[in-house]
Amino acid sequence: MSAKPQITSQAALQQLQEGNRRFAAGTPLHPHQDETTRQRLISGQSPFAVVVGCSDSRIPPEILFDQGLGDLFVVRAAGNPACDMAQWSAEYAVDHLGAPLLVVLGHSGCGALTAAVQNAAAGQPASGLLALFDSAVREAQTRSGDLLENAIECEACQAAQQLAESGTILPAAIQAGKLLVKAAIYHQDSGLVEWL
Repeated sequence: MSAKPQITSQAALQQLQEGNRRFAAGTPLHPHQDETTRQRLISGQSPFAVVVGCSDSRIPPEILFDQGLGDLFVVRAAGNPACDMAQWSAEYAVDHLGAPLLVVLGHSGCGALTAAVQNAAAGQPASGLLALFDSAVREAQTRSGDLLENAIECEACQAAQQLAESGTILPAAIQAGKLLVKAAIYHQDSGLVEWL
């Protein structure tokens, strides 16, 4: 374990936003991807952000945010649910590594949410992974606009809220001003991340 990062939640958020703008513009810096960084990180890590994202191969957070080794603590599962593993991983990164920012990153065209929406439209009972998205699909059905886009947004927001309220570690870090939790959507067409 290495020293806790000396960065605020807002500075961490700004770093992700700037990295995403570089990525979307086609001008990434590819920081912290050299041998010196790799060697420095052998003794420990202090990522400045936790990203709970989807397993989709098209949305690796390190690339979308133009970050490198040791910068992000990434937890990935199809549809970016706030499952126990996501909570426990985020708690570890916040409590033991000092990460001041937690981002739940949904994305356009999410296959898991597409399946959940299709399952609900067919009147099928959800089970397994799809059951985790029932609440987001139900909320999306109450909104106007594209059902899938709404479900993706609802899932990211609900997951962020659920993580912010789960257990004791994350709520305590938020209360102490040591953690900021944000939901976001990555738009595959533009390459940009929309902050919710």
